[in-house]
Amino acid sequence: MTQQGAVLQGYNNELVKCIEDLCMQKEELNKQIQQAEEEKNKLQRDIQVLSEQLECVCENLAQKVASRNELDKILAETEAAYMKILDSSRTLLNVLKKEVGSLKHTPELKTS
Repeated sequence: MTQQGAVLQGYNNELVKCIEDLCMQKEELNKQIQQAEEEKNKLQRDIQVLSEQLECVCENLAQKVASRNELDKILAETEAAYMKILDSSRTLLNVLKKEVGSLKHTPELKTS
């Protein structure tokens, strides 16, 4: 019977060692899980911060694009108005030259 007790004690010792090993593995795995959760939380905070920054940049960009579009519109209108002024000036100059040219042919101006 002592031999059976010794064998049983050996099994018991092995079983206790296996249980202790499993507990250590569990503790190590818990540490890894905690580290992974901390990293996940950090990344989620970073994503939140970056998302907020991206939103600000997008809003700023949209405002700048709208301002540029408004400036493009004003510039196009101004250039069109300036071209009309140039055309009117050219037309006025041509009419004036024609009038001056026809005045030179009138007899009253020749005698004066």
